[in-house]
Amino acid sequence: MSNEHEKPWSGRFTEPTDAFVEAFGASVGFDKRMYRHDIAGSIAHARMLAHVGVLTADECSAIVEGLQDIQLDIERGEFAWTIALEDVHMNIEARLTDRIGDVGKKLHTARSRNDQVATGMRLYLRDEIDTIAAELKRLQEGVLEVAEREAETIMPGFTHLQIAQPVTFGHHMLAWFEMLMRDHERLAACRRRVNVMPLGAAALAGTSYPVDREFTARELGFEGIAENSLDAVSDRDFVIEFVAAAATLMMHLSRFSEELVLWSSAQFDFVDLGDSFCTGSSIMPQKKNPDVPELVRGKAARVQGHLVALLTLMKGQPLAYNKDNQEDKEPLFDTVDTVRGSLRVYADMLRQMQVKRENLYAAALRGYATATDLADYLVRKGVAFRDAHSIVGQAVRFGIDNGKDLSEMSIDELRGFSDIIDDDVFAVLTLEGSVAARDHLGGTAPVQVKAAVEQARHRLLQ
Repeated sequence: MSNEHEKPWSGRFTEPTDAFVEAFGASVGFDKRMYRHDIAGSIAHARMLAHVGVLTADECSAIVEGLQDIQLDIERGEFAWTIALEDVHMNIEARLTDRIGDVGKKLHTARSRNDQVATGMRLYLRDEIDTIAAELKRLQEGVLEVAEREAETIMPGFTHLQIAQPVTFGHHMLAWFEMLMRDHERLAACRRRVNVMPLGAAALAGTSYPVDREFTARELGFEGIAENSLDAVSDRDFVIEFVAAAATLMMHLSRFSEELVLWSSAQFDFVDLGDSFCTGSSIMPQKKNPDVPELVRGKAARVQGHLVALLTLMKGQPLAYNKDNQEDKEPLFDTVDTVRGSLRVYADMLRQMQVKRENLYAAALRGYATATDLADYLVRKGVAFRDAHSIVGQAVRFGIDNGKDLSEMSIDELRGFSDIIDDDVFAVLTLEGSVAARDHLGGTAPVQVKAAVEQARHRLLQ
């Protein structure tokens, strides 16, 4: 039986590892979360070795059963991890040998920790992408529910955070949906590149054993096999690509958060976030703070930092594997946890959000949001757009000076700026007329918003 603290590579060394170096170099404290994926990779590898005749059927069965028992021990909390064995992979292998004897030592035939680690990470990330994609879809479905419910709710649309033109709240939500849809597509594309098997590359040059990589890939559900052994063990593009997609997703959630923070403030008062997603002040009893959006906005910076860290980690490394790559896991794991948690809380929060329709409508009335509609009206009457722009600017100035919205002016007041204006102008000066006029694909007209919601639901099923 192996000694608990004996390193698999200890034969080359005459002195034990310094205790601080041992702790400094250990990764088991954070990479043990990949135990299921390491065990799955080892089981597939053992079955492949039996398939090509390197292991006997009995040896393979003993290894597989031993690994399955170890997984049960871990899940019951009965597995003692030790930093003396550095990482999740060596901890499990040592325990296997303790449990089934020297047969356990044969498991590592035709592989290295280099391709073993890369395989485990890809299996782990593949599963996590699936989980994140499911949470993302749940959020998208919530966005569509709000969009459908508020398809006719008029609100001010903003540019430069100034009131620009009226839109519907449902249309605004569909903009969120499009951002999330691109995130969905990026994750799907990333998953395809994650789902490539490095096992069989061994340390860096491949192996002299008659391995069947196609067999192992089928066992593990990989869609492809790494074509070059050097690249297979040293590539971390798949981690960087995932974190880049995650950083973009978190940037989108941060933008949503910024809007929710503004909208839930007393100054805007557009929405009310559920009490379950807000907190109060320790000294100001009237406060209801939008902590969840603020925290998600902050966590976006955290994930963006992980992306920079990973790019910097890889930029100076020669081929093939280097110990630097141990530093890829904590940024990856934290990114996974952060994105998954942010999506979950957002999906839950959105379903409890109350939209204050009357306040939204009143806000749209305050900002001369139909000024562009009046300019378009004049253009349709034959006025050049630049002249129309100037005429409407004068009308807005008059409205500001007299406390009147364009729709509140009399026909005589409006004709004072252009005698082309007639009674039919009021059809375009109302907020309802303005949004209804944008009746085209991608427009804010309620009929278009409802059609877009149905199309979006169909896209989510593809």
